[in-house]
Amino acid sequence: MYKLKIENGCYIFKLDDMLKQKDISINQLMKDTNTDFKVIKRIMTGNLVKLDIFVLARFCDYLNCPLNDLVQYIPNKK
Repeated sequence: MYKLKIENGCYIFKLDDMLKQKDISINQLMKDTNTDFKVIKRIMTGNLVKLDIFVLARFCDYLNCPLNDLVQYIPNKK
């Protein structure tokens, strides 16, 4: 799990947790979803500028999970 703080809250990236839970390697995810290693690592580490909803949809479909299991947004408390 990786937490990325931004001005209005934070994003929690949980792809690595989901892969561990389902005992799936990054290499297997790459192969089965036809996704580049760099893209997967960026989503896992939060080291990205924008989220590709098509890639996330592929992951959700492959892992049989909702988007919130992979990426979660938590706004700041007001």
